[in-house]
Amino acid sequence: MATNIEVPTLGESVTEATVGEWLKQPGDSVAVDEPIVSLETDKVAVEVPSPVAGVLGDHQVSVGDTVEVGSVIATVEEGSGGGAAKPKEAAKDAGGEPAEKSADLEKAAPEQAKQVSDSDNSQTLSPAVRRAVLEHGLDPSTIEGTGKDGRLTKEDVLRAAQAKKDDGGDEKAAPAPSAAPAGSGERKVERVKMTRMRQTIAKRLKGAQDNAALLTTFNDCDMSAVMEAREKYKDLFAKKHDIKLGFMGFFAKAACLALKDVPAANAYIEGDEIVYHDYVDISVAVSAPNGLVVPVIRDADQKGFARIEKDIADFGARAREGTLTMDDMKGGTFTISNGGVFGSLMSTPIINPPQSAVLGLHRIEDRPVVVNGEIVIRPMMYLALSYDHRLIDGREAVTALKIIKEAIEDPTRMLIDL
Repeated sequence: MATNIEVPTLGESVTEATVGEWLKQPGDSVAVDEPIVSLETDKVAVEVPSPVAGVLGDHQVSVGDTVEVGSVIATVEEGSGGGAAKPKEAAKDAGGEPAEKSADLEKAAPEQAKQVSDSDNSQTLSPAVRRAVLEHGLDPSTIEGTGKDGRLTKEDVLRAAQAKKDDGGDEKAAPAPSAAPAGSGERKVERVKMTRMRQTIAKRLKGAQDNAALLTTFNDCDMSAVMEAREKYKDLFAKKHDIKLGFMGFFAKAACLALKDVPAANAYIEGDEIVYHDYVDISVAVSAPNGLVVPVIRDADQKGFARIEKDIADFGARAREGTLTMDDMKGGTFTISNGGVFGSLMSTPIINPPQSAVLGLHRIEDRPVVVNGEIVIRPMMYLALSYDHRLIDGREAVTALKIIKEAIEDPTRMLIDL
C-alpha cells in the first residue's frame, strides 16, 4: 500500500516552499521519520520525514519546483525495503553516474575542474549537502553540480569524496580552476537562480530602506574591561557552565540596559500605532551557508550570561547545519549584528523589519586614545546603532548607544542596573 508524502505545515503565514534537495531517490529504502526531501522556505530549510517505513516511489516534483502546503510530492510503498532497489536508475535520476563508476571520476576530474565556476556555490547548498561537505572536508566550489541550475546534490558530494579517497586523500587530483589563457577569447559567466531565502532577504532589506527613515549613530568603545573579565574568568566560567564566555553575552546584557531606559528602541510602528514591549527578545544575526538568518534569544533581559552564550552557540551550530526552525526566528524586538568576526571596521547595519533599531559590532583593534590627559594604546571597537527616525529621535538613539558603551567599558553597571 502506498502512502502519500505531503508538504507539511511550514509555519505561520507560510503557504509554499521550493524543493531544494531530494535526500532519497526512487527505489531507496526509507525508515520511519527518515528525511526524504529538503524544502526551502522564506527563512529556513525544512526536511520532510517519511511517516512510514518502506521504499520510496517516484518523485512527483523536481528540485527547484514550488510546492504548496498539503500537496503530494512523493509516495512510499510500505514494507521492508532491501536498500536501494534501483541504484543505477536512482543515480541517473539525480543527474550522476552509477556507483560502480566512481573510480572513473578520478580520470574525469581534470575536465570537470575546468567546468567549475570561480564563484561561491555555498548559497545554493541544501542542509543535506552542507552536512556532507563538512563531513568529508570538501570545498563545494571545486565540485561540479548536476542538479537543476547547476546546484550541488548530495550524490555530487559523495562522488567527489570517493574520488578524493581513491586518489589517496589528496584534496583534488586536478588543480583549482584558473582563468582562461590570455588570447583564448573564452570568458565565462554563470547564472544561478536565487534561492527563496536570498530573494526574501533582498525584499526585506530593500523594504526596510524604502519604508523606514534610516539613520546611524556611531561611538567607539574601550574593550579593556570586558577582555580582562573574560581572561580572568574564562576557565571558571567554562568549567561551571560548559560554555565559553564570549563578547555577545556582554553586549546582549548591555543592550537590555539601554532598551529599558530607551523603550522606543525596543518598539516598532504598526499602522498608526507604536507597539512597545516590556520584554527584550534579541535577534542575533548569524551567517549561514544559505544566507543571513536571525534566530531570537527570548527574554534576554531575564537570562544570565551562561544561558545567553549557550543560546548563541546553539543557534550558530544549527545555522551551519541548516536545522533552525521558523519558531527560532519568529519575533524579535531588537537585533545585534557582529560584522567584526569577518574583519569589518565600521558599517551602517540595516534594521530587521518591523524592528526599529539594530546594533552593529565591529572588529577590535589597538588604537591610541587619550586617557586622563595621556595618550595610551587601548583595544577599541566602533559601535553603530541604526534606527528608524520615524520612531526614535536622535537624542534617544545616542543615549541608547552611550548606555551600551558605558556598560561595556564598566561591566559592573550590568550587575547593579545602571
